[in-house]
Amino acid sequence: METNKSENESNTPNQSPFSQTFFHGTKADLKIGDLIEIGFNSNFGQEKKAKYIYLTATLDAAIWGAELALGEGRERIYLVEPTGMIEDDPNLTDKKFPGNPTMSYRSKHPLKVVAEVTIWQGHSPEQVKVMKDGVAKLKEEGIEAIED
Repeated sequence: METNKSENESNTPNQSPFSQTFFHGTKADLKIGDLIEIGFNSNFGQEKKAKYIYLTATLDAAIWGAELALGEGRERIYLVEPTGMIEDDPNLTDKKFPGNPTMSYRSKHPLKVVAEVTIWQGHSPEQVKVMKDGVAKLKEEGIEAIED
């Protein structure tokens, strides 16, 4: 039986319809297509200009990002698409969670907003208070929440 070799001999890898989903938690009011870029005030720490943009592949980490973000705006979770290289977030992976189980990353390249997650369940007020108290204690000790 003859086979059609052209069907079986392809040097082009099959494209997967699935790609990694990334989230960004914030209080910023963004629109689809907006770019989240470095150089603006950070959501955390001393409100200095951000050298990196943070993203995560877990919804839970994005929820924490939104709940802990500075400012008075509504907590928001965006689906984002990196426009360049990303790296493990050393604020979490090097210090708290070796191996990056939180799937937290950072980038110097813009993140493109592709959607907003409008239905999500935040942490309990008690959990948020414990986390915010911990961040405040670190700040009193002179330890920044974000390390550039």
